[in-house]
Amino acid sequence: MIPMRKRWLISALLVPVLAVTGCGGDDDGGGSAEDEGGERKTLTIYSSLALQGPAREQNVAIVEGAELALEEAGARAGDFDISYTSLDDSTAQAGGWEPGAVAANARKAAQDDATIAYIGEFNSGATALSLPILNEAGILQVSPGNTAVGITSDEPGADTGEPDKYYPTGQRTYARLLPKDTVQGAALAAVMLEEDCASAFILNDKEVYGAGLARNVELAAEKQGLELKGNEGVEKTAANYRSLGAKVAGTGADCVVYSGITANNAVQIFKDMAAALPEARLFGPEGIGETGFFNADEGGIPPAVAERTFLTIPGLAPENYPPAGEEFVKSYADKTGKQNPDRYAIYGYESMKLVLDSIAAAGDDRAAVIEQVMATEERHSVLGSYGIDDNGDITLTTYGVYRIEDGELVFDRTIEPPVG
Repeated sequence: MIPMRKRWLISALLVPVLAVTGCGGDDDGGGSAEDEGGERKTLTIYSSLALQGPAREQNVAIVEGAELALEEAGARAGDFDISYTSLDDSTAQAGGWEPGAVAANARKAAQDDATIAYIGEFNSGATALSLPILNEAGILQVSPGNTAVGITSDEPGADTGEPDKYYPTGQRTYARLLPKDTVQGAALAAVMLEEDCASAFILNDKEVYGAGLARNVELAAEKQGLELKGNEGVEKTAANYRSLGAKVAGTGADCVVYSGITANNAVQIFKDMAAALPEARLFGPEGIGETGFFNADEGGIPPAVAERTFLTIPGLAPENYPPAGEEFVKSYADKTGKQNPDRYAIYGYESMKLVLDSIAAAGDDRAAVIEQVMATEERHSVLGSYGIDDNGDITLTTYGVYRIEDGELVFDRTIEPPVG
């Protein structure tokens, strides 16, 4: 147990399990605040995130944001002490999230009687594995990183059986703080048109997130008048994509959009597309908005490729945060020494804060906490004012367009994509 007055720092190596407990605060919540021995009850919040691989920096930021929210709350929610355990859903061998690790994390949380909520996963494909396990156990899951449509709805972009197969109990137990990919698909199509793309070719990584987003880009392109030359799934284990690049170039496409995550060989794909189409502009989603993609020193794309690459990232740029978001940036800098937090830090912070506030209002009953989150309306937060709809989707739809300069993402402009 670590006293809350002591500042928490993540070590450079980030061990797979990090536990934090403490006490403080006097808010009232529902449920019994004492265990059978008369001691104040401790509830556990788990997170499951990819702490290895190209998205490590972003996921560490989520953990740091969550820790900050818990520290500010005195490690309390209502009359309950809160313990936080950070789990790693990735392996060094996989270079990102790994199915066995994801399932093991979800089972660990499901088998812990003290578990009240679970923050994760970062990747939609990982959530497709953990969500049914947690749903069976009746545990709230809040994602700071998912966008795949099929996790929450059967709208275009969802696959057969989605989303029902993720909710075996028939009850919704999941919410996310990023807009679903119907929004991102529209944003990508709109950005390509703004960048004077007459036609585009889509490459997807064939995963839950990538394949679903690619379908959303197709639909949005059709509605917005962008000509598509093709949509093709790529093998993440390929040594190179030179022949695929020649195929794309042969279609006459003047822009290429990749729909997938960094870990699925995104850097090689962009390098080979850039070589095959030397004048083409290149586009990608938040799934590659990771240091391992945009920073050449970390194995990312080279500067010559980066200078013609655009990414869509949900939410506001830090310079446009509401007052509560500005206060978060200051507090995060005080805690970590990082003056410019990765954009995912604020999602980790709000994920934890939403969970803590819901426990304070509903007590230690899992079903009541879920109901509290799903009833969220006009919540004033570091992200701005938002609600959670009946499917578990956040009501915010703003996206930012980013360029890459000197190995860093640079905010270019905000876009309100035409959805529907």
